[in-house]
Amino acid sequence: MLRSLFVALAVSAVFAGVPNPEETKRMMDHFSDAEHYKNEHHNKQFDHDAFLGEDQAKTFDQLAPEESKRRLGLIVDKIDNNNDGYVSLVELKDWIRYTQKRYIDEDVERHWRQHNPNNEETVSWEVYRKNVYGFMDEMSDKELKTPNSEGFTYNTLLKRDRRRWTQADDDHNDALNRTEFASFLHPEDHDNMRDIVVLETLEDIDKDKDGKVSLEEYIGDMYKPEEGEEEDEPDWVKQEKEQFNGYRDANKDGYMDVSEVKDWIAPPEFDHAEAEARHLVFEADSDADEKLTKQEILDKYDLFVGSQATDFGEALARHDEF
Repeated sequence: MLRSLFVALAVSAVFAGVPNPEETKRMMDHFSDAEHYKNEHHNKQFDHDAFLGEDQAKTFDQLAPEESKRRLGLIVDKIDNNNDGYVSLVELKDWIRYTQKRYIDEDVERHWRQHNPNNEETVSWEVYRKNVYGFMDEMSDKELKTPNSEGFTYNTLLKRDRRRWTQADDDHNDALNRTEFASFLHPEDHDNMRDIVVLETLEDIDKDKDGKVSLEEYIGDMYKPEEGEEEDEPDWVKQEKEQFNGYRDANKDGYMDVSEVKDWIAPPEFDHAEAEARHLVFEADSDADEKLTKQEILDKYDLFVGSQATDFGEALARHDEF
Protein backbone atom coordinates (compact mmCIF):
# COMPACT_ATOMS: atom_id res chain seq x y z
CA MET A 1 0.00 0.00 0.00
CA LEU A 2 2.61 2.56 1.05
CA ARG A 3 4.96 1.65 -1.77
CA SER A 4 2.22 2.06 -4.40
CA LEU A 5 0.90 5.28 -2.91
CA PHE A 6 4.36 6.78 -2.68
CA VAL A 7 5.12 6.01 -6.32
CA ALA A 8 1.86 7.60 -7.42
CA LEU A 9 2.47 10.75 -5.40
CA ALA A 10 6.01 10.97 -6.66
CA VAL A 11 4.80 10.92 -10.23
CA SER A 12 2.34 13.74 -9.64
CA ALA A 13 4.74 15.86 -7.62
CA VAL A 14 7.53 15.76 -10.18
CA PHE A 15 5.39 17.43 -12.80
CA ALA A 16 4.07 20.19 -10.54
CA GLY A 17 4.78 23.54 -12.20
CA VAL A 18 8.20 23.55 -13.82
CA PRO A 19 10.07 26.72 -12.74
CA ASN A 20 12.13 27.58 -15.81
CA PRO A 21 13.06 26.37 -19.31
CA GLU A 22 16.39 24.89 -18.27
CA GLU A 23 14.78 22.76 -15.58
CA THR A 24 12.00 21.80 -17.98
CA LYS A 25 14.54 20.45 -20.44
CA ARG A 26 16.56 18.73 -17.72
CA MET A 27 13.43 17.09 -16.39
CA MET A 28 12.58 15.76 -19.84
CA ASP A 29 16.06 14.29 -20.22
CA HIS A 30 16.58 13.06 -16.67
CA PHE A 31 13.21 11.95 -15.34
CA SER A 32 12.90 8.91 -17.56
CA ASP A 33 16.35 7.70 -16.50
CA ALA A 34 15.58 7.73 -12.79
CA GLU A 35 14.15 4.41 -11.64
CA HIS A 36 11.56 4.27 -8.90
CA TYR A 37 13.00 1.02 -7.73
CA LYS A 38 16.27 -0.78 -8.13
CA ASN A 39 15.98 -4.53 -7.63
CA GLU A 40 14.08 -5.14 -4.38
CA HIS A 41 15.06 -1.89 -2.74
CA HIS A 42 13.50 1.52 -3.04
CA ASN A 43 15.77 3.89 -4.93
CA LYS A 44 16.12 6.76 -2.46
CA GLN A 45 18.15 8.80 -4.93
CA PHE A 46 15.10 9.09 -7.16
CA ASP A 47 13.15 10.52 -4.23
CA HIS A 48 15.98 12.92 -3.36
CA ASP A 49 16.20 14.26 -6.90
CA ALA A 50 12.44 14.48 -7.37
CA PHE A 51 11.62 16.16 -4.07
CA LEU A 52 14.78 18.13 -3.32
CA GLY A 53 16.14 19.04 -6.71
CA GLU A 54 19.52 17.76 -7.79
CA ASP A 55 21.58 20.48 -6.11
CA GLN A 56 20.02 19.99 -2.67
CA ALA A 57 20.19 16.23 -3.03
CA LYS A 58 23.90 16.43 -3.82
CA THR A 59 24.45 18.62 -0.75
CA PHE A 60 22.84 16.01 1.46
CA ASP A 61 24.63 13.14 -0.25
CA GLN A 62 27.97 14.75 0.57
CA LEU A 63 27.35 14.60 4.33
CA ALA A 64 29.32 11.97 6.20
CA PRO A 65 27.19 9.42 8.10
CA GLU A 66 28.39 10.81 11.42
CA GLU A 67 27.29 14.33 10.50
CA SER A 68 23.96 13.05 9.17
CA LYS A 69 23.33 11.27 12.46
CA ARG A 70 24.32 14.34 14.48
CA ARG A 71 21.88 16.54 12.58
CA LEU A 72 19.16 13.92 12.71
CA GLY A 73 19.63 13.71 16.49
CA LEU A 74 18.90 17.43 16.79
CA ILE A 75 15.71 16.96 14.80
CA VAL A 76 14.65 14.07 17.07
CA ASP A 77 14.94 16.42 20.05
CA LYS A 78 12.52 18.80 18.33
CA ILE A 79 10.04 16.05 17.53
CA ASP A 80 9.95 14.86 21.18
CA ASN A 81 7.61 17.63 22.35
CA ASN A 82 7.10 16.36 25.90
CA ASN A 83 10.80 15.59 26.40
CA ASP A 84 10.12 12.10 27.70
CA GLY A 85 12.90 10.57 25.64
CA TYR A 86 10.57 8.89 23.16
CA VAL A 87 9.02 9.85 19.84
CA SER A 88 5.43 8.69 19.82
CA LEU A 89 3.33 8.03 16.74
CA VAL A 90 1.39 11.26 17.39
CA GLU A 91 4.56 13.32 17.74
CA LEU A 92 6.00 11.86 14.57
CA LYS A 93 2.74 12.42 12.68
CA ASP A 94 2.58 16.06 13.85
CA TRP A 95 6.18 16.61 12.79
CA ILE A 96 5.56 15.13 9.34
CA ARG A 97 2.54 17.41 8.87
CA TYR A 98 4.66 20.36 9.92
CA THR A 99 7.44 19.51 7.46
CA GLN A 100 4.92 18.91 4.68
CA LYS A 101 3.36 22.33 5.23
CA ARG A 102 6.75 24.03 5.51
CA TYR A 103 8.01 22.44 2.32
CA ILE A 104 4.90 23.41 0.36
CA ASP A 105 4.80 26.97 1.76
CA GLU A 106 8.46 27.57 0.92
CA ASP A 107 8.12 26.04 -2.53
CA VAL A 108 5.06 28.14 -3.38
CA GLU A 109 6.73 31.30 -2.09
CA ARG A 110 9.86 30.65 -4.16
CA HIS A 111 7.95 30.06 -7.38
CA TRP A 112 5.53 32.91 -6.70
CA ARG A 113 8.45 35.35 -6.42
CA GLN A 114 10.05 33.91 -9.53
CA HIS A 115 6.95 34.28 -11.69
CA ASN A 116 5.70 37.44 -9.99
CA PRO A 117 8.77 39.57 -9.12
CA ASN A 118 6.65 42.74 -8.76
CA ASN A 119 4.30 41.01 -6.30
CA GLU A 120 1.15 41.68 -8.30
CA GLU A 121 -2.17 40.31 -7.12
CA THR A 122 -2.20 37.64 -9.82
CA VAL A 123 -0.02 35.92 -12.40
CA SER A 124 -1.58 35.46 -15.84
CA TRP A 125 -1.34 32.26 -17.83
CA GLU A 126 0.52 34.03 -20.62
CA VAL A 127 3.20 35.30 -18.22
CA TYR A 128 3.63 31.83 -16.76
CA ARG A 129 3.70 30.21 -20.20
CA LYS A 130 6.41 32.57 -21.44
CA ASN A 131 8.49 32.06 -18.31
CA VAL A 132 8.34 28.27 -18.41
CA TYR A 133 7.66 27.28 -22.00
CA GLY A 134 8.80 30.31 -23.97
CA PHE A 135 11.69 28.34 -25.45
CA MET A 136 9.15 26.23 -27.32
CA ASP A 137 8.42 29.18 -29.62
CA GLU A 138 11.79 28.56 -31.28
CA MET A 139 11.38 24.79 -31.65
CA SER A 140 10.21 22.91 -34.72
CA ASP A 141 6.99 20.92 -34.77
CA LYS A 142 9.04 17.75 -34.90
CA GLU A 143 10.98 18.69 -31.75
CA LEU A 144 7.79 19.64 -29.93
CA LYS A 145 6.11 16.35 -30.77
CA THR A 146 9.06 14.00 -30.27
CA PRO A 147 8.46 11.96 -27.10
CA ASN A 148 11.11 10.82 -24.70
CA SER A 149 11.32 7.21 -23.55
CA GLU A 150 8.44 7.77 -21.11
CA GLY A 151 6.20 9.15 -23.86
CA PHE A 152 6.28 12.78 -22.76
CA THR A 153 6.72 15.68 -25.17
CA TYR A 154 7.05 19.41 -24.53
CA ASN A 155 3.58 19.78 -25.99
CA THR A 156 2.31 17.19 -23.50
CA LEU A 157 3.79 19.06 -20.54
CA LEU A 158 2.38 22.37 -21.76
CA LYS A 159 -1.10 20.90 -22.18
CA ARG A 160 -0.97 19.30 -18.74
CA ASP A 161 0.03 22.58 -17.11
CA ARG A 162 -2.68 24.43 -19.05
CA ARG A 163 -5.33 21.98 -17.87
CA ARG A 164 -4.09 22.16 -14.30
CA TRP A 165 -4.03 25.99 -14.46
CA THR A 166 -7.65 26.07 -15.60
CA GLN A 167 -8.70 23.76 -12.77
CA ALA A 168 -6.93 25.91 -10.17
CA ASP A 169 -8.43 29.14 -11.55
CA ASP A 170 -11.46 29.41 -9.25
CA ASP A 171 -12.69 32.79 -10.55
CA HIS A 172 -12.06 31.87 -14.21
CA ASN A 173 -10.08 35.00 -15.13
CA ASP A 174 -7.13 33.03 -16.56
CA ALA A 175 -4.86 34.44 -13.84
CA LEU A 176 -4.00 32.91 -10.49
CA ASN A 177 -3.74 34.63 -7.15
CA ARG A 178 -1.34 33.20 -4.61
CA THR A 179 -3.88 30.75 -3.17
CA GLU A 180 -4.85 29.51 -6.62
CA PHE A 181 -1.18 29.32 -7.61
CA ALA A 182 -0.53 27.06 -4.62
CA SER A 183 -3.29 24.74 -5.87
CA PHE A 184 -1.70 24.71 -9.31
CA LEU A 185 1.79 24.05 -8.03
CA HIS A 186 0.81 21.43 -5.43
CA PRO A 187 -2.49 19.88 -6.53
CA GLU A 188 -1.89 16.87 -4.28
CA ASP A 189 -2.44 19.17 -1.28
CA HIS A 190 -5.82 20.59 -2.36
CA ASP A 191 -9.13 18.73 -2.48
CA ASN A 192 -10.42 20.73 -5.46
CA MET A 193 -7.45 19.43 -7.50
CA ARG A 194 -7.79 15.76 -6.59
CA ASP A 195 -9.32 14.77 -9.93
CA ILE A 196 -6.39 16.38 -11.76
CA VAL A 197 -3.87 14.39 -9.70
CA VAL A 198 -5.78 11.18 -10.46
CA LEU A 199 -5.99 11.98 -14.17
CA GLU A 200 -2.29 12.85 -14.44
CA THR A 201 -1.32 9.69 -12.61
CA LEU A 202 -3.51 7.61 -14.90
CA GLU A 203 -1.97 9.25 -17.96
CA ASP A 204 1.55 8.61 -16.67
CA ILE A 205 1.01 4.90 -16.04
CA ASP A 206 -1.30 4.17 -18.98
CA LYS A 207 1.38 3.48 -21.59
CA ASP A 208 -0.94 2.17 -24.31
CA LYS A 209 -3.30 5.16 -23.83
CA ASP A 210 -6.48 3.10 -23.61
CA GLY A 211 -7.74 5.07 -20.61
CA LYS A 212 -7.14 2.37 -18.02
CA VAL A 213 -4.28 0.66 -16.17
CA SER A 214 -3.47 -2.99 -16.77
CA LEU A 215 -1.61 -5.19 -14.33
CA GLU A 216 1.47 -4.97 -16.54
CA GLU A 217 1.34 -1.16 -16.56
CA TYR A 218 0.74 -1.06 -12.81
CA ILE A 219 3.77 -3.25 -12.06
CA GLY A 220 5.88 -1.80 -14.88
CA ASP A 221 5.66 1.68 -13.37
CA MET A 222 7.34 0.40 -10.20
CA TYR A 223 9.54 -2.47 -11.28
CA LYS A 224 11.56 -3.25 -14.38
CA PRO A 225 14.04 -6.15 -14.32
CA GLU A 226 17.47 -5.49 -15.75
CA GLU A 227 17.44 -5.86 -19.51
CA GLY A 228 18.73 -9.22 -20.66
CA GLU A 229 18.81 -10.67 -17.16
CA GLU A 230 16.56 -13.36 -15.79
CA GLU A 231 15.87 -13.08 -12.10
CA ASP A 232 13.31 -14.23 -9.61
CA GLU A 233 10.53 -11.76 -9.06
CA PRO A 234 10.93 -9.90 -5.74
CA ASP A 235 8.40 -10.77 -3.05
CA TRP A 236 7.05 -7.20 -2.95
CA VAL A 237 6.22 -7.41 -6.67
CA LYS A 238 4.26 -10.59 -6.05
CA GLN A 239 2.44 -8.82 -3.22
CA GLU A 240 1.64 -5.86 -5.47
CA LYS A 241 0.16 -8.22 -8.06
CA GLU A 242 -2.02 -9.71 -5.36
CA GLN A 243 -3.03 -6.20 -4.29
CA PHE A 244 -3.97 -5.33 -7.87
CA ASN A 245 -6.02 -8.46 -8.46
CA GLY A 246 -7.57 -8.55 -5.00
CA TYR A 247 -8.24 -4.88 -4.25
CA ARG A 248 -7.15 -2.34 -6.88
CA ASP A 249 -9.23 -3.93 -9.66
CA ALA A 250 -12.49 -3.71 -7.76
CA ASN A 251 -14.78 -4.77 -10.61
CA LYS A 252 -12.45 -7.63 -11.64
CA ASP A 253 -12.25 -6.65 -15.31
CA GLY A 254 -8.45 -6.86 -15.36
CA TYR A 255 -7.88 -3.10 -15.32
CA MET A 256 -8.02 -0.06 -13.07
CA ASP A 257 -10.31 2.63 -14.45
CA VAL A 258 -10.34 6.27 -13.32
CA SER A 259 -12.47 5.62 -10.24
CA GLU A 260 -10.28 2.69 -9.19
CA VAL A 261 -7.12 4.76 -9.67
CA LYS A 262 -8.72 7.43 -7.48
CA ASP A 263 -9.45 4.88 -4.76
CA TRP A 264 -5.81 3.80 -5.01
CA ILE A 265 -3.97 7.11 -4.79
CA ALA A 266 -6.58 9.32 -3.12
CA PRO A 267 -8.78 7.13 -0.91
CA PRO A 268 -11.36 8.98 1.21
CA GLU A 269 -10.14 10.01 4.65
CA PHE A 270 -6.64 8.63 4.00
CA ASP A 271 -4.09 10.44 6.19
CA HIS A 272 -0.73 10.52 4.40
CA ALA A 273 1.12 11.83 7.45
CA GLU A 274 -0.22 9.10 9.69
CA ALA A 275 0.55 6.41 7.10
CA GLU A 276 4.13 7.65 6.79
CA ALA A 277 4.52 7.88 10.58
CA ARG A 278 3.23 4.33 11.06
CA HIS A 279 5.57 3.09 8.34
CA LEU A 280 8.59 4.72 10.01
CA VAL A 281 7.67 3.40 13.46
CA PHE A 282 7.17 -0.09 12.06
CA GLU A 283 10.57 -0.04 10.36
CA ALA A 284 12.55 1.44 13.26
CA ASP A 285 10.81 0.14 16.40
CA SER A 286 13.29 -2.59 17.30
CA ASP A 287 11.71 -3.44 20.67
CA ALA A 288 8.11 -3.27 19.36
CA ASP A 289 6.87 -0.86 22.04
CA GLU A 290 5.19 1.37 19.41
CA LYS A 291 7.41 4.36 20.14
CA LEU A 292 10.92 5.29 19.13
CA THR A 293 13.98 6.21 21.13
CA LYS A 294 16.59 8.50 19.64
CA GLN A 295 18.91 5.53 19.26
CA GLU A 296 16.32 3.52 17.33
CA ILE A 297 15.94 6.45 14.93
CA LEU A 298 19.68 6.95 14.56
CA ASP A 299 20.12 3.24 13.91
CA LYS A 300 17.83 3.73 10.90
CA TYR A 301 19.08 7.16 9.89
CA ASP A 302 19.21 6.23 6.20
CA LEU A 303 15.47 5.47 6.37
CA PHE A 304 14.60 8.76 8.04
CA VAL A 305 16.68 11.05 5.87
CA GLY A 306 14.74 9.77 2.90
CA SER A 307 11.34 10.34 4.51
CA GLN A 308 8.94 13.19 5.06
CA ALA A 309 10.12 13.43 8.66
CA THR A 310 13.13 15.40 7.41
CA ASP A 311 11.64 16.98 4.27
CA PHE A 312 13.07 13.98 2.40
CA GLY A 313 16.51 14.91 3.70
CA GLU A 314 16.30 18.66 3.11
CA ALA A 315 16.27 19.54 6.80
CA LEU A 316 19.58 17.75 7.24
CA ALA A 317 21.19 19.90 4.55
CA ARG A 318 20.15 23.23 6.07
CA HIS A 319 23.25 24.61 7.70
CA ASP A 320 21.42 27.40 9.52
CA GLU A 321 19.40 24.89 11.58
CA PHE A 322 22.48 23.20 13.02
